[in-house]
Amino acid sequence: MRSIVYLGLGSNLGNRRWNIESALALIAERVGEIHTLSDYYETQPWGYDSKEIYLNVTIKVETELKPAELLTVTQKIEQVIGRMGKTVDNKYRDRVLDIDILLYNDLVIQAPALTIPHPLMHQRAFVLQPLSEIAPHAIHPTLKRTIIELLRSCHCYLMLF
Repeated sequence: MRSIVYLGLGSNLGNRRWNIESALALIAERVGEIHTLSDYYETQPWGYDSKEIYLNVTIKVETELKPAELLTVTQKIEQVIGRMGKTVDNKYRDRVLDIDILLYNDLVIQAPALTIPHPLMHQRAFVLQPLSEIAPHAIHPTLKRTIIELLRSCHCYLMLF
């Protein structure tokens, strides 16, 4: 069975655009067909201080992978592109590539290794704005609001790259 998944990608180290485009090629190869790609956005780091600016996009992908399989594959793609780890002493840090599973159909999963929908997406302009481009009427399965409604209530907008 095929599922519709929305992923967020970000990079703030090295050649950010190349990192993301390389990840997109691997996603198309290993995850499934990419139906839609948002514009690229430059954003400040979220949750920590850094002078390194992120480049962010969101994509809509059709996949046959189950959620846990998708997580494993996206983490492997992060490693292939050069990601070392997400946190140091439980604090965010700069990264070559970050891939977040934002939405997976209308599933709600609360597990130690995987939470869907992404638990902080409704607070992050770097997720909501590009996601509102490609899925403005998608409904957040726990908040029961559309992506565009979440963006408007966040009062946070970004500049295109």
